[in-house]
Amino acid sequence: MRVSVDLCLVPLGVGVSLGPSIALCQEVIKASGLEHQLGPDGTAIEGEWDDVFTCVKACHARLHQEGVQRIHSTLRVNTRIDRVQSFRDKVGSVNRLMP
Repeated sequence: MRVSVDLCLVPLGVGVSLGPSIALCQEVIKASGLEHQLGPDGTAIEGEWDDVFTCVKACHARLHQEGVQRIHSTLRVNTRIDRVQSFRDKVGSVNRLMP
């Protein structure tokens, strides 16, 4: 089953700047080969269900490997079975409706 998620990953106890941890997670996501798009408050990832959730797990594992003791993540999960629609398609359909 195809899925798109919006992953917001917050490492706790690493100070105010989350950038270094997010950059590590982006390396993991890029290496997965999944379609993704970094945003200001999360990352959109899409692909097959197991691949996407394996990627989310790998992000957690990588940060723990780097010494992050605790991570709080929120996921918004979207599936549909009537047609295939990427996150880029969704954004494009809204943009076409705007003047």
